[in-house]
Amino acid sequence: MIAATQLRPGMVVKFNNELHTVFSMVHRTPGNLRGFVQAKMRNIRSGSMIEHRFSSEDKVERISLDEQEMEYMYDDGDSYYFMNTENFEQMHLSKDMLGDGVNYLIPQLKVTVEFYEGKPISVELPPSVEMEVKETEPSLKGSTVSNVTKPATMETGLVVQVPPFIGNGERIRVNTTDGSYLERA
Repeated sequence: MIAATQLRPGMVVKFNNELHTVFSMVHRTPGNLRGFVQAKMRNIRSGSMIEHRFSSEDKVERISLDEQEMEYMYDDGDSYYFMNTENFEQMHLSKDMLGDGVNYLIPQLKVTVEFYEGKPISVELPPSVEMEVKETEPSLKGSTVSNVTKPATMETGLVVQVPPFIGNGERIRVNTTDGSYLERA
């Protein structure tokens, strides 16, 4: 148990018998009132965001998660299969649990899977992934870097806005937090 004033973004806590990730927190101490902590948290199971006001004296149960490095192998529609890189055990996760992360899963991608009481609860992707452009408009001769972009469909079906000089079959690096083009690979 930790004091509510020790909450930090990224921590996993148990609140109302549900696991939540702390998204943001502000410790406020109004002049003539008692201090409080305004926390914004995301429910891990449902993905919904809630805000809660903790008293400065409130205690919160901090949860420690087991992390394992795993390698993405393949999918069969609804299930995505991963292999533990240490003991080579395989497991599958549902498309619902992975959410938008499925757009960045390419074979042999190393990810961190977080477990709570032996059950996987979240998958942490690397900051960027290298992907192949499957389909885009033809590249223009003499195009230089500018703020003009065009849509490109990646090997996973993800659509990324890329500069005009990128063509079909090229490999690019994509940011996994917002799905933006970073650079040629």
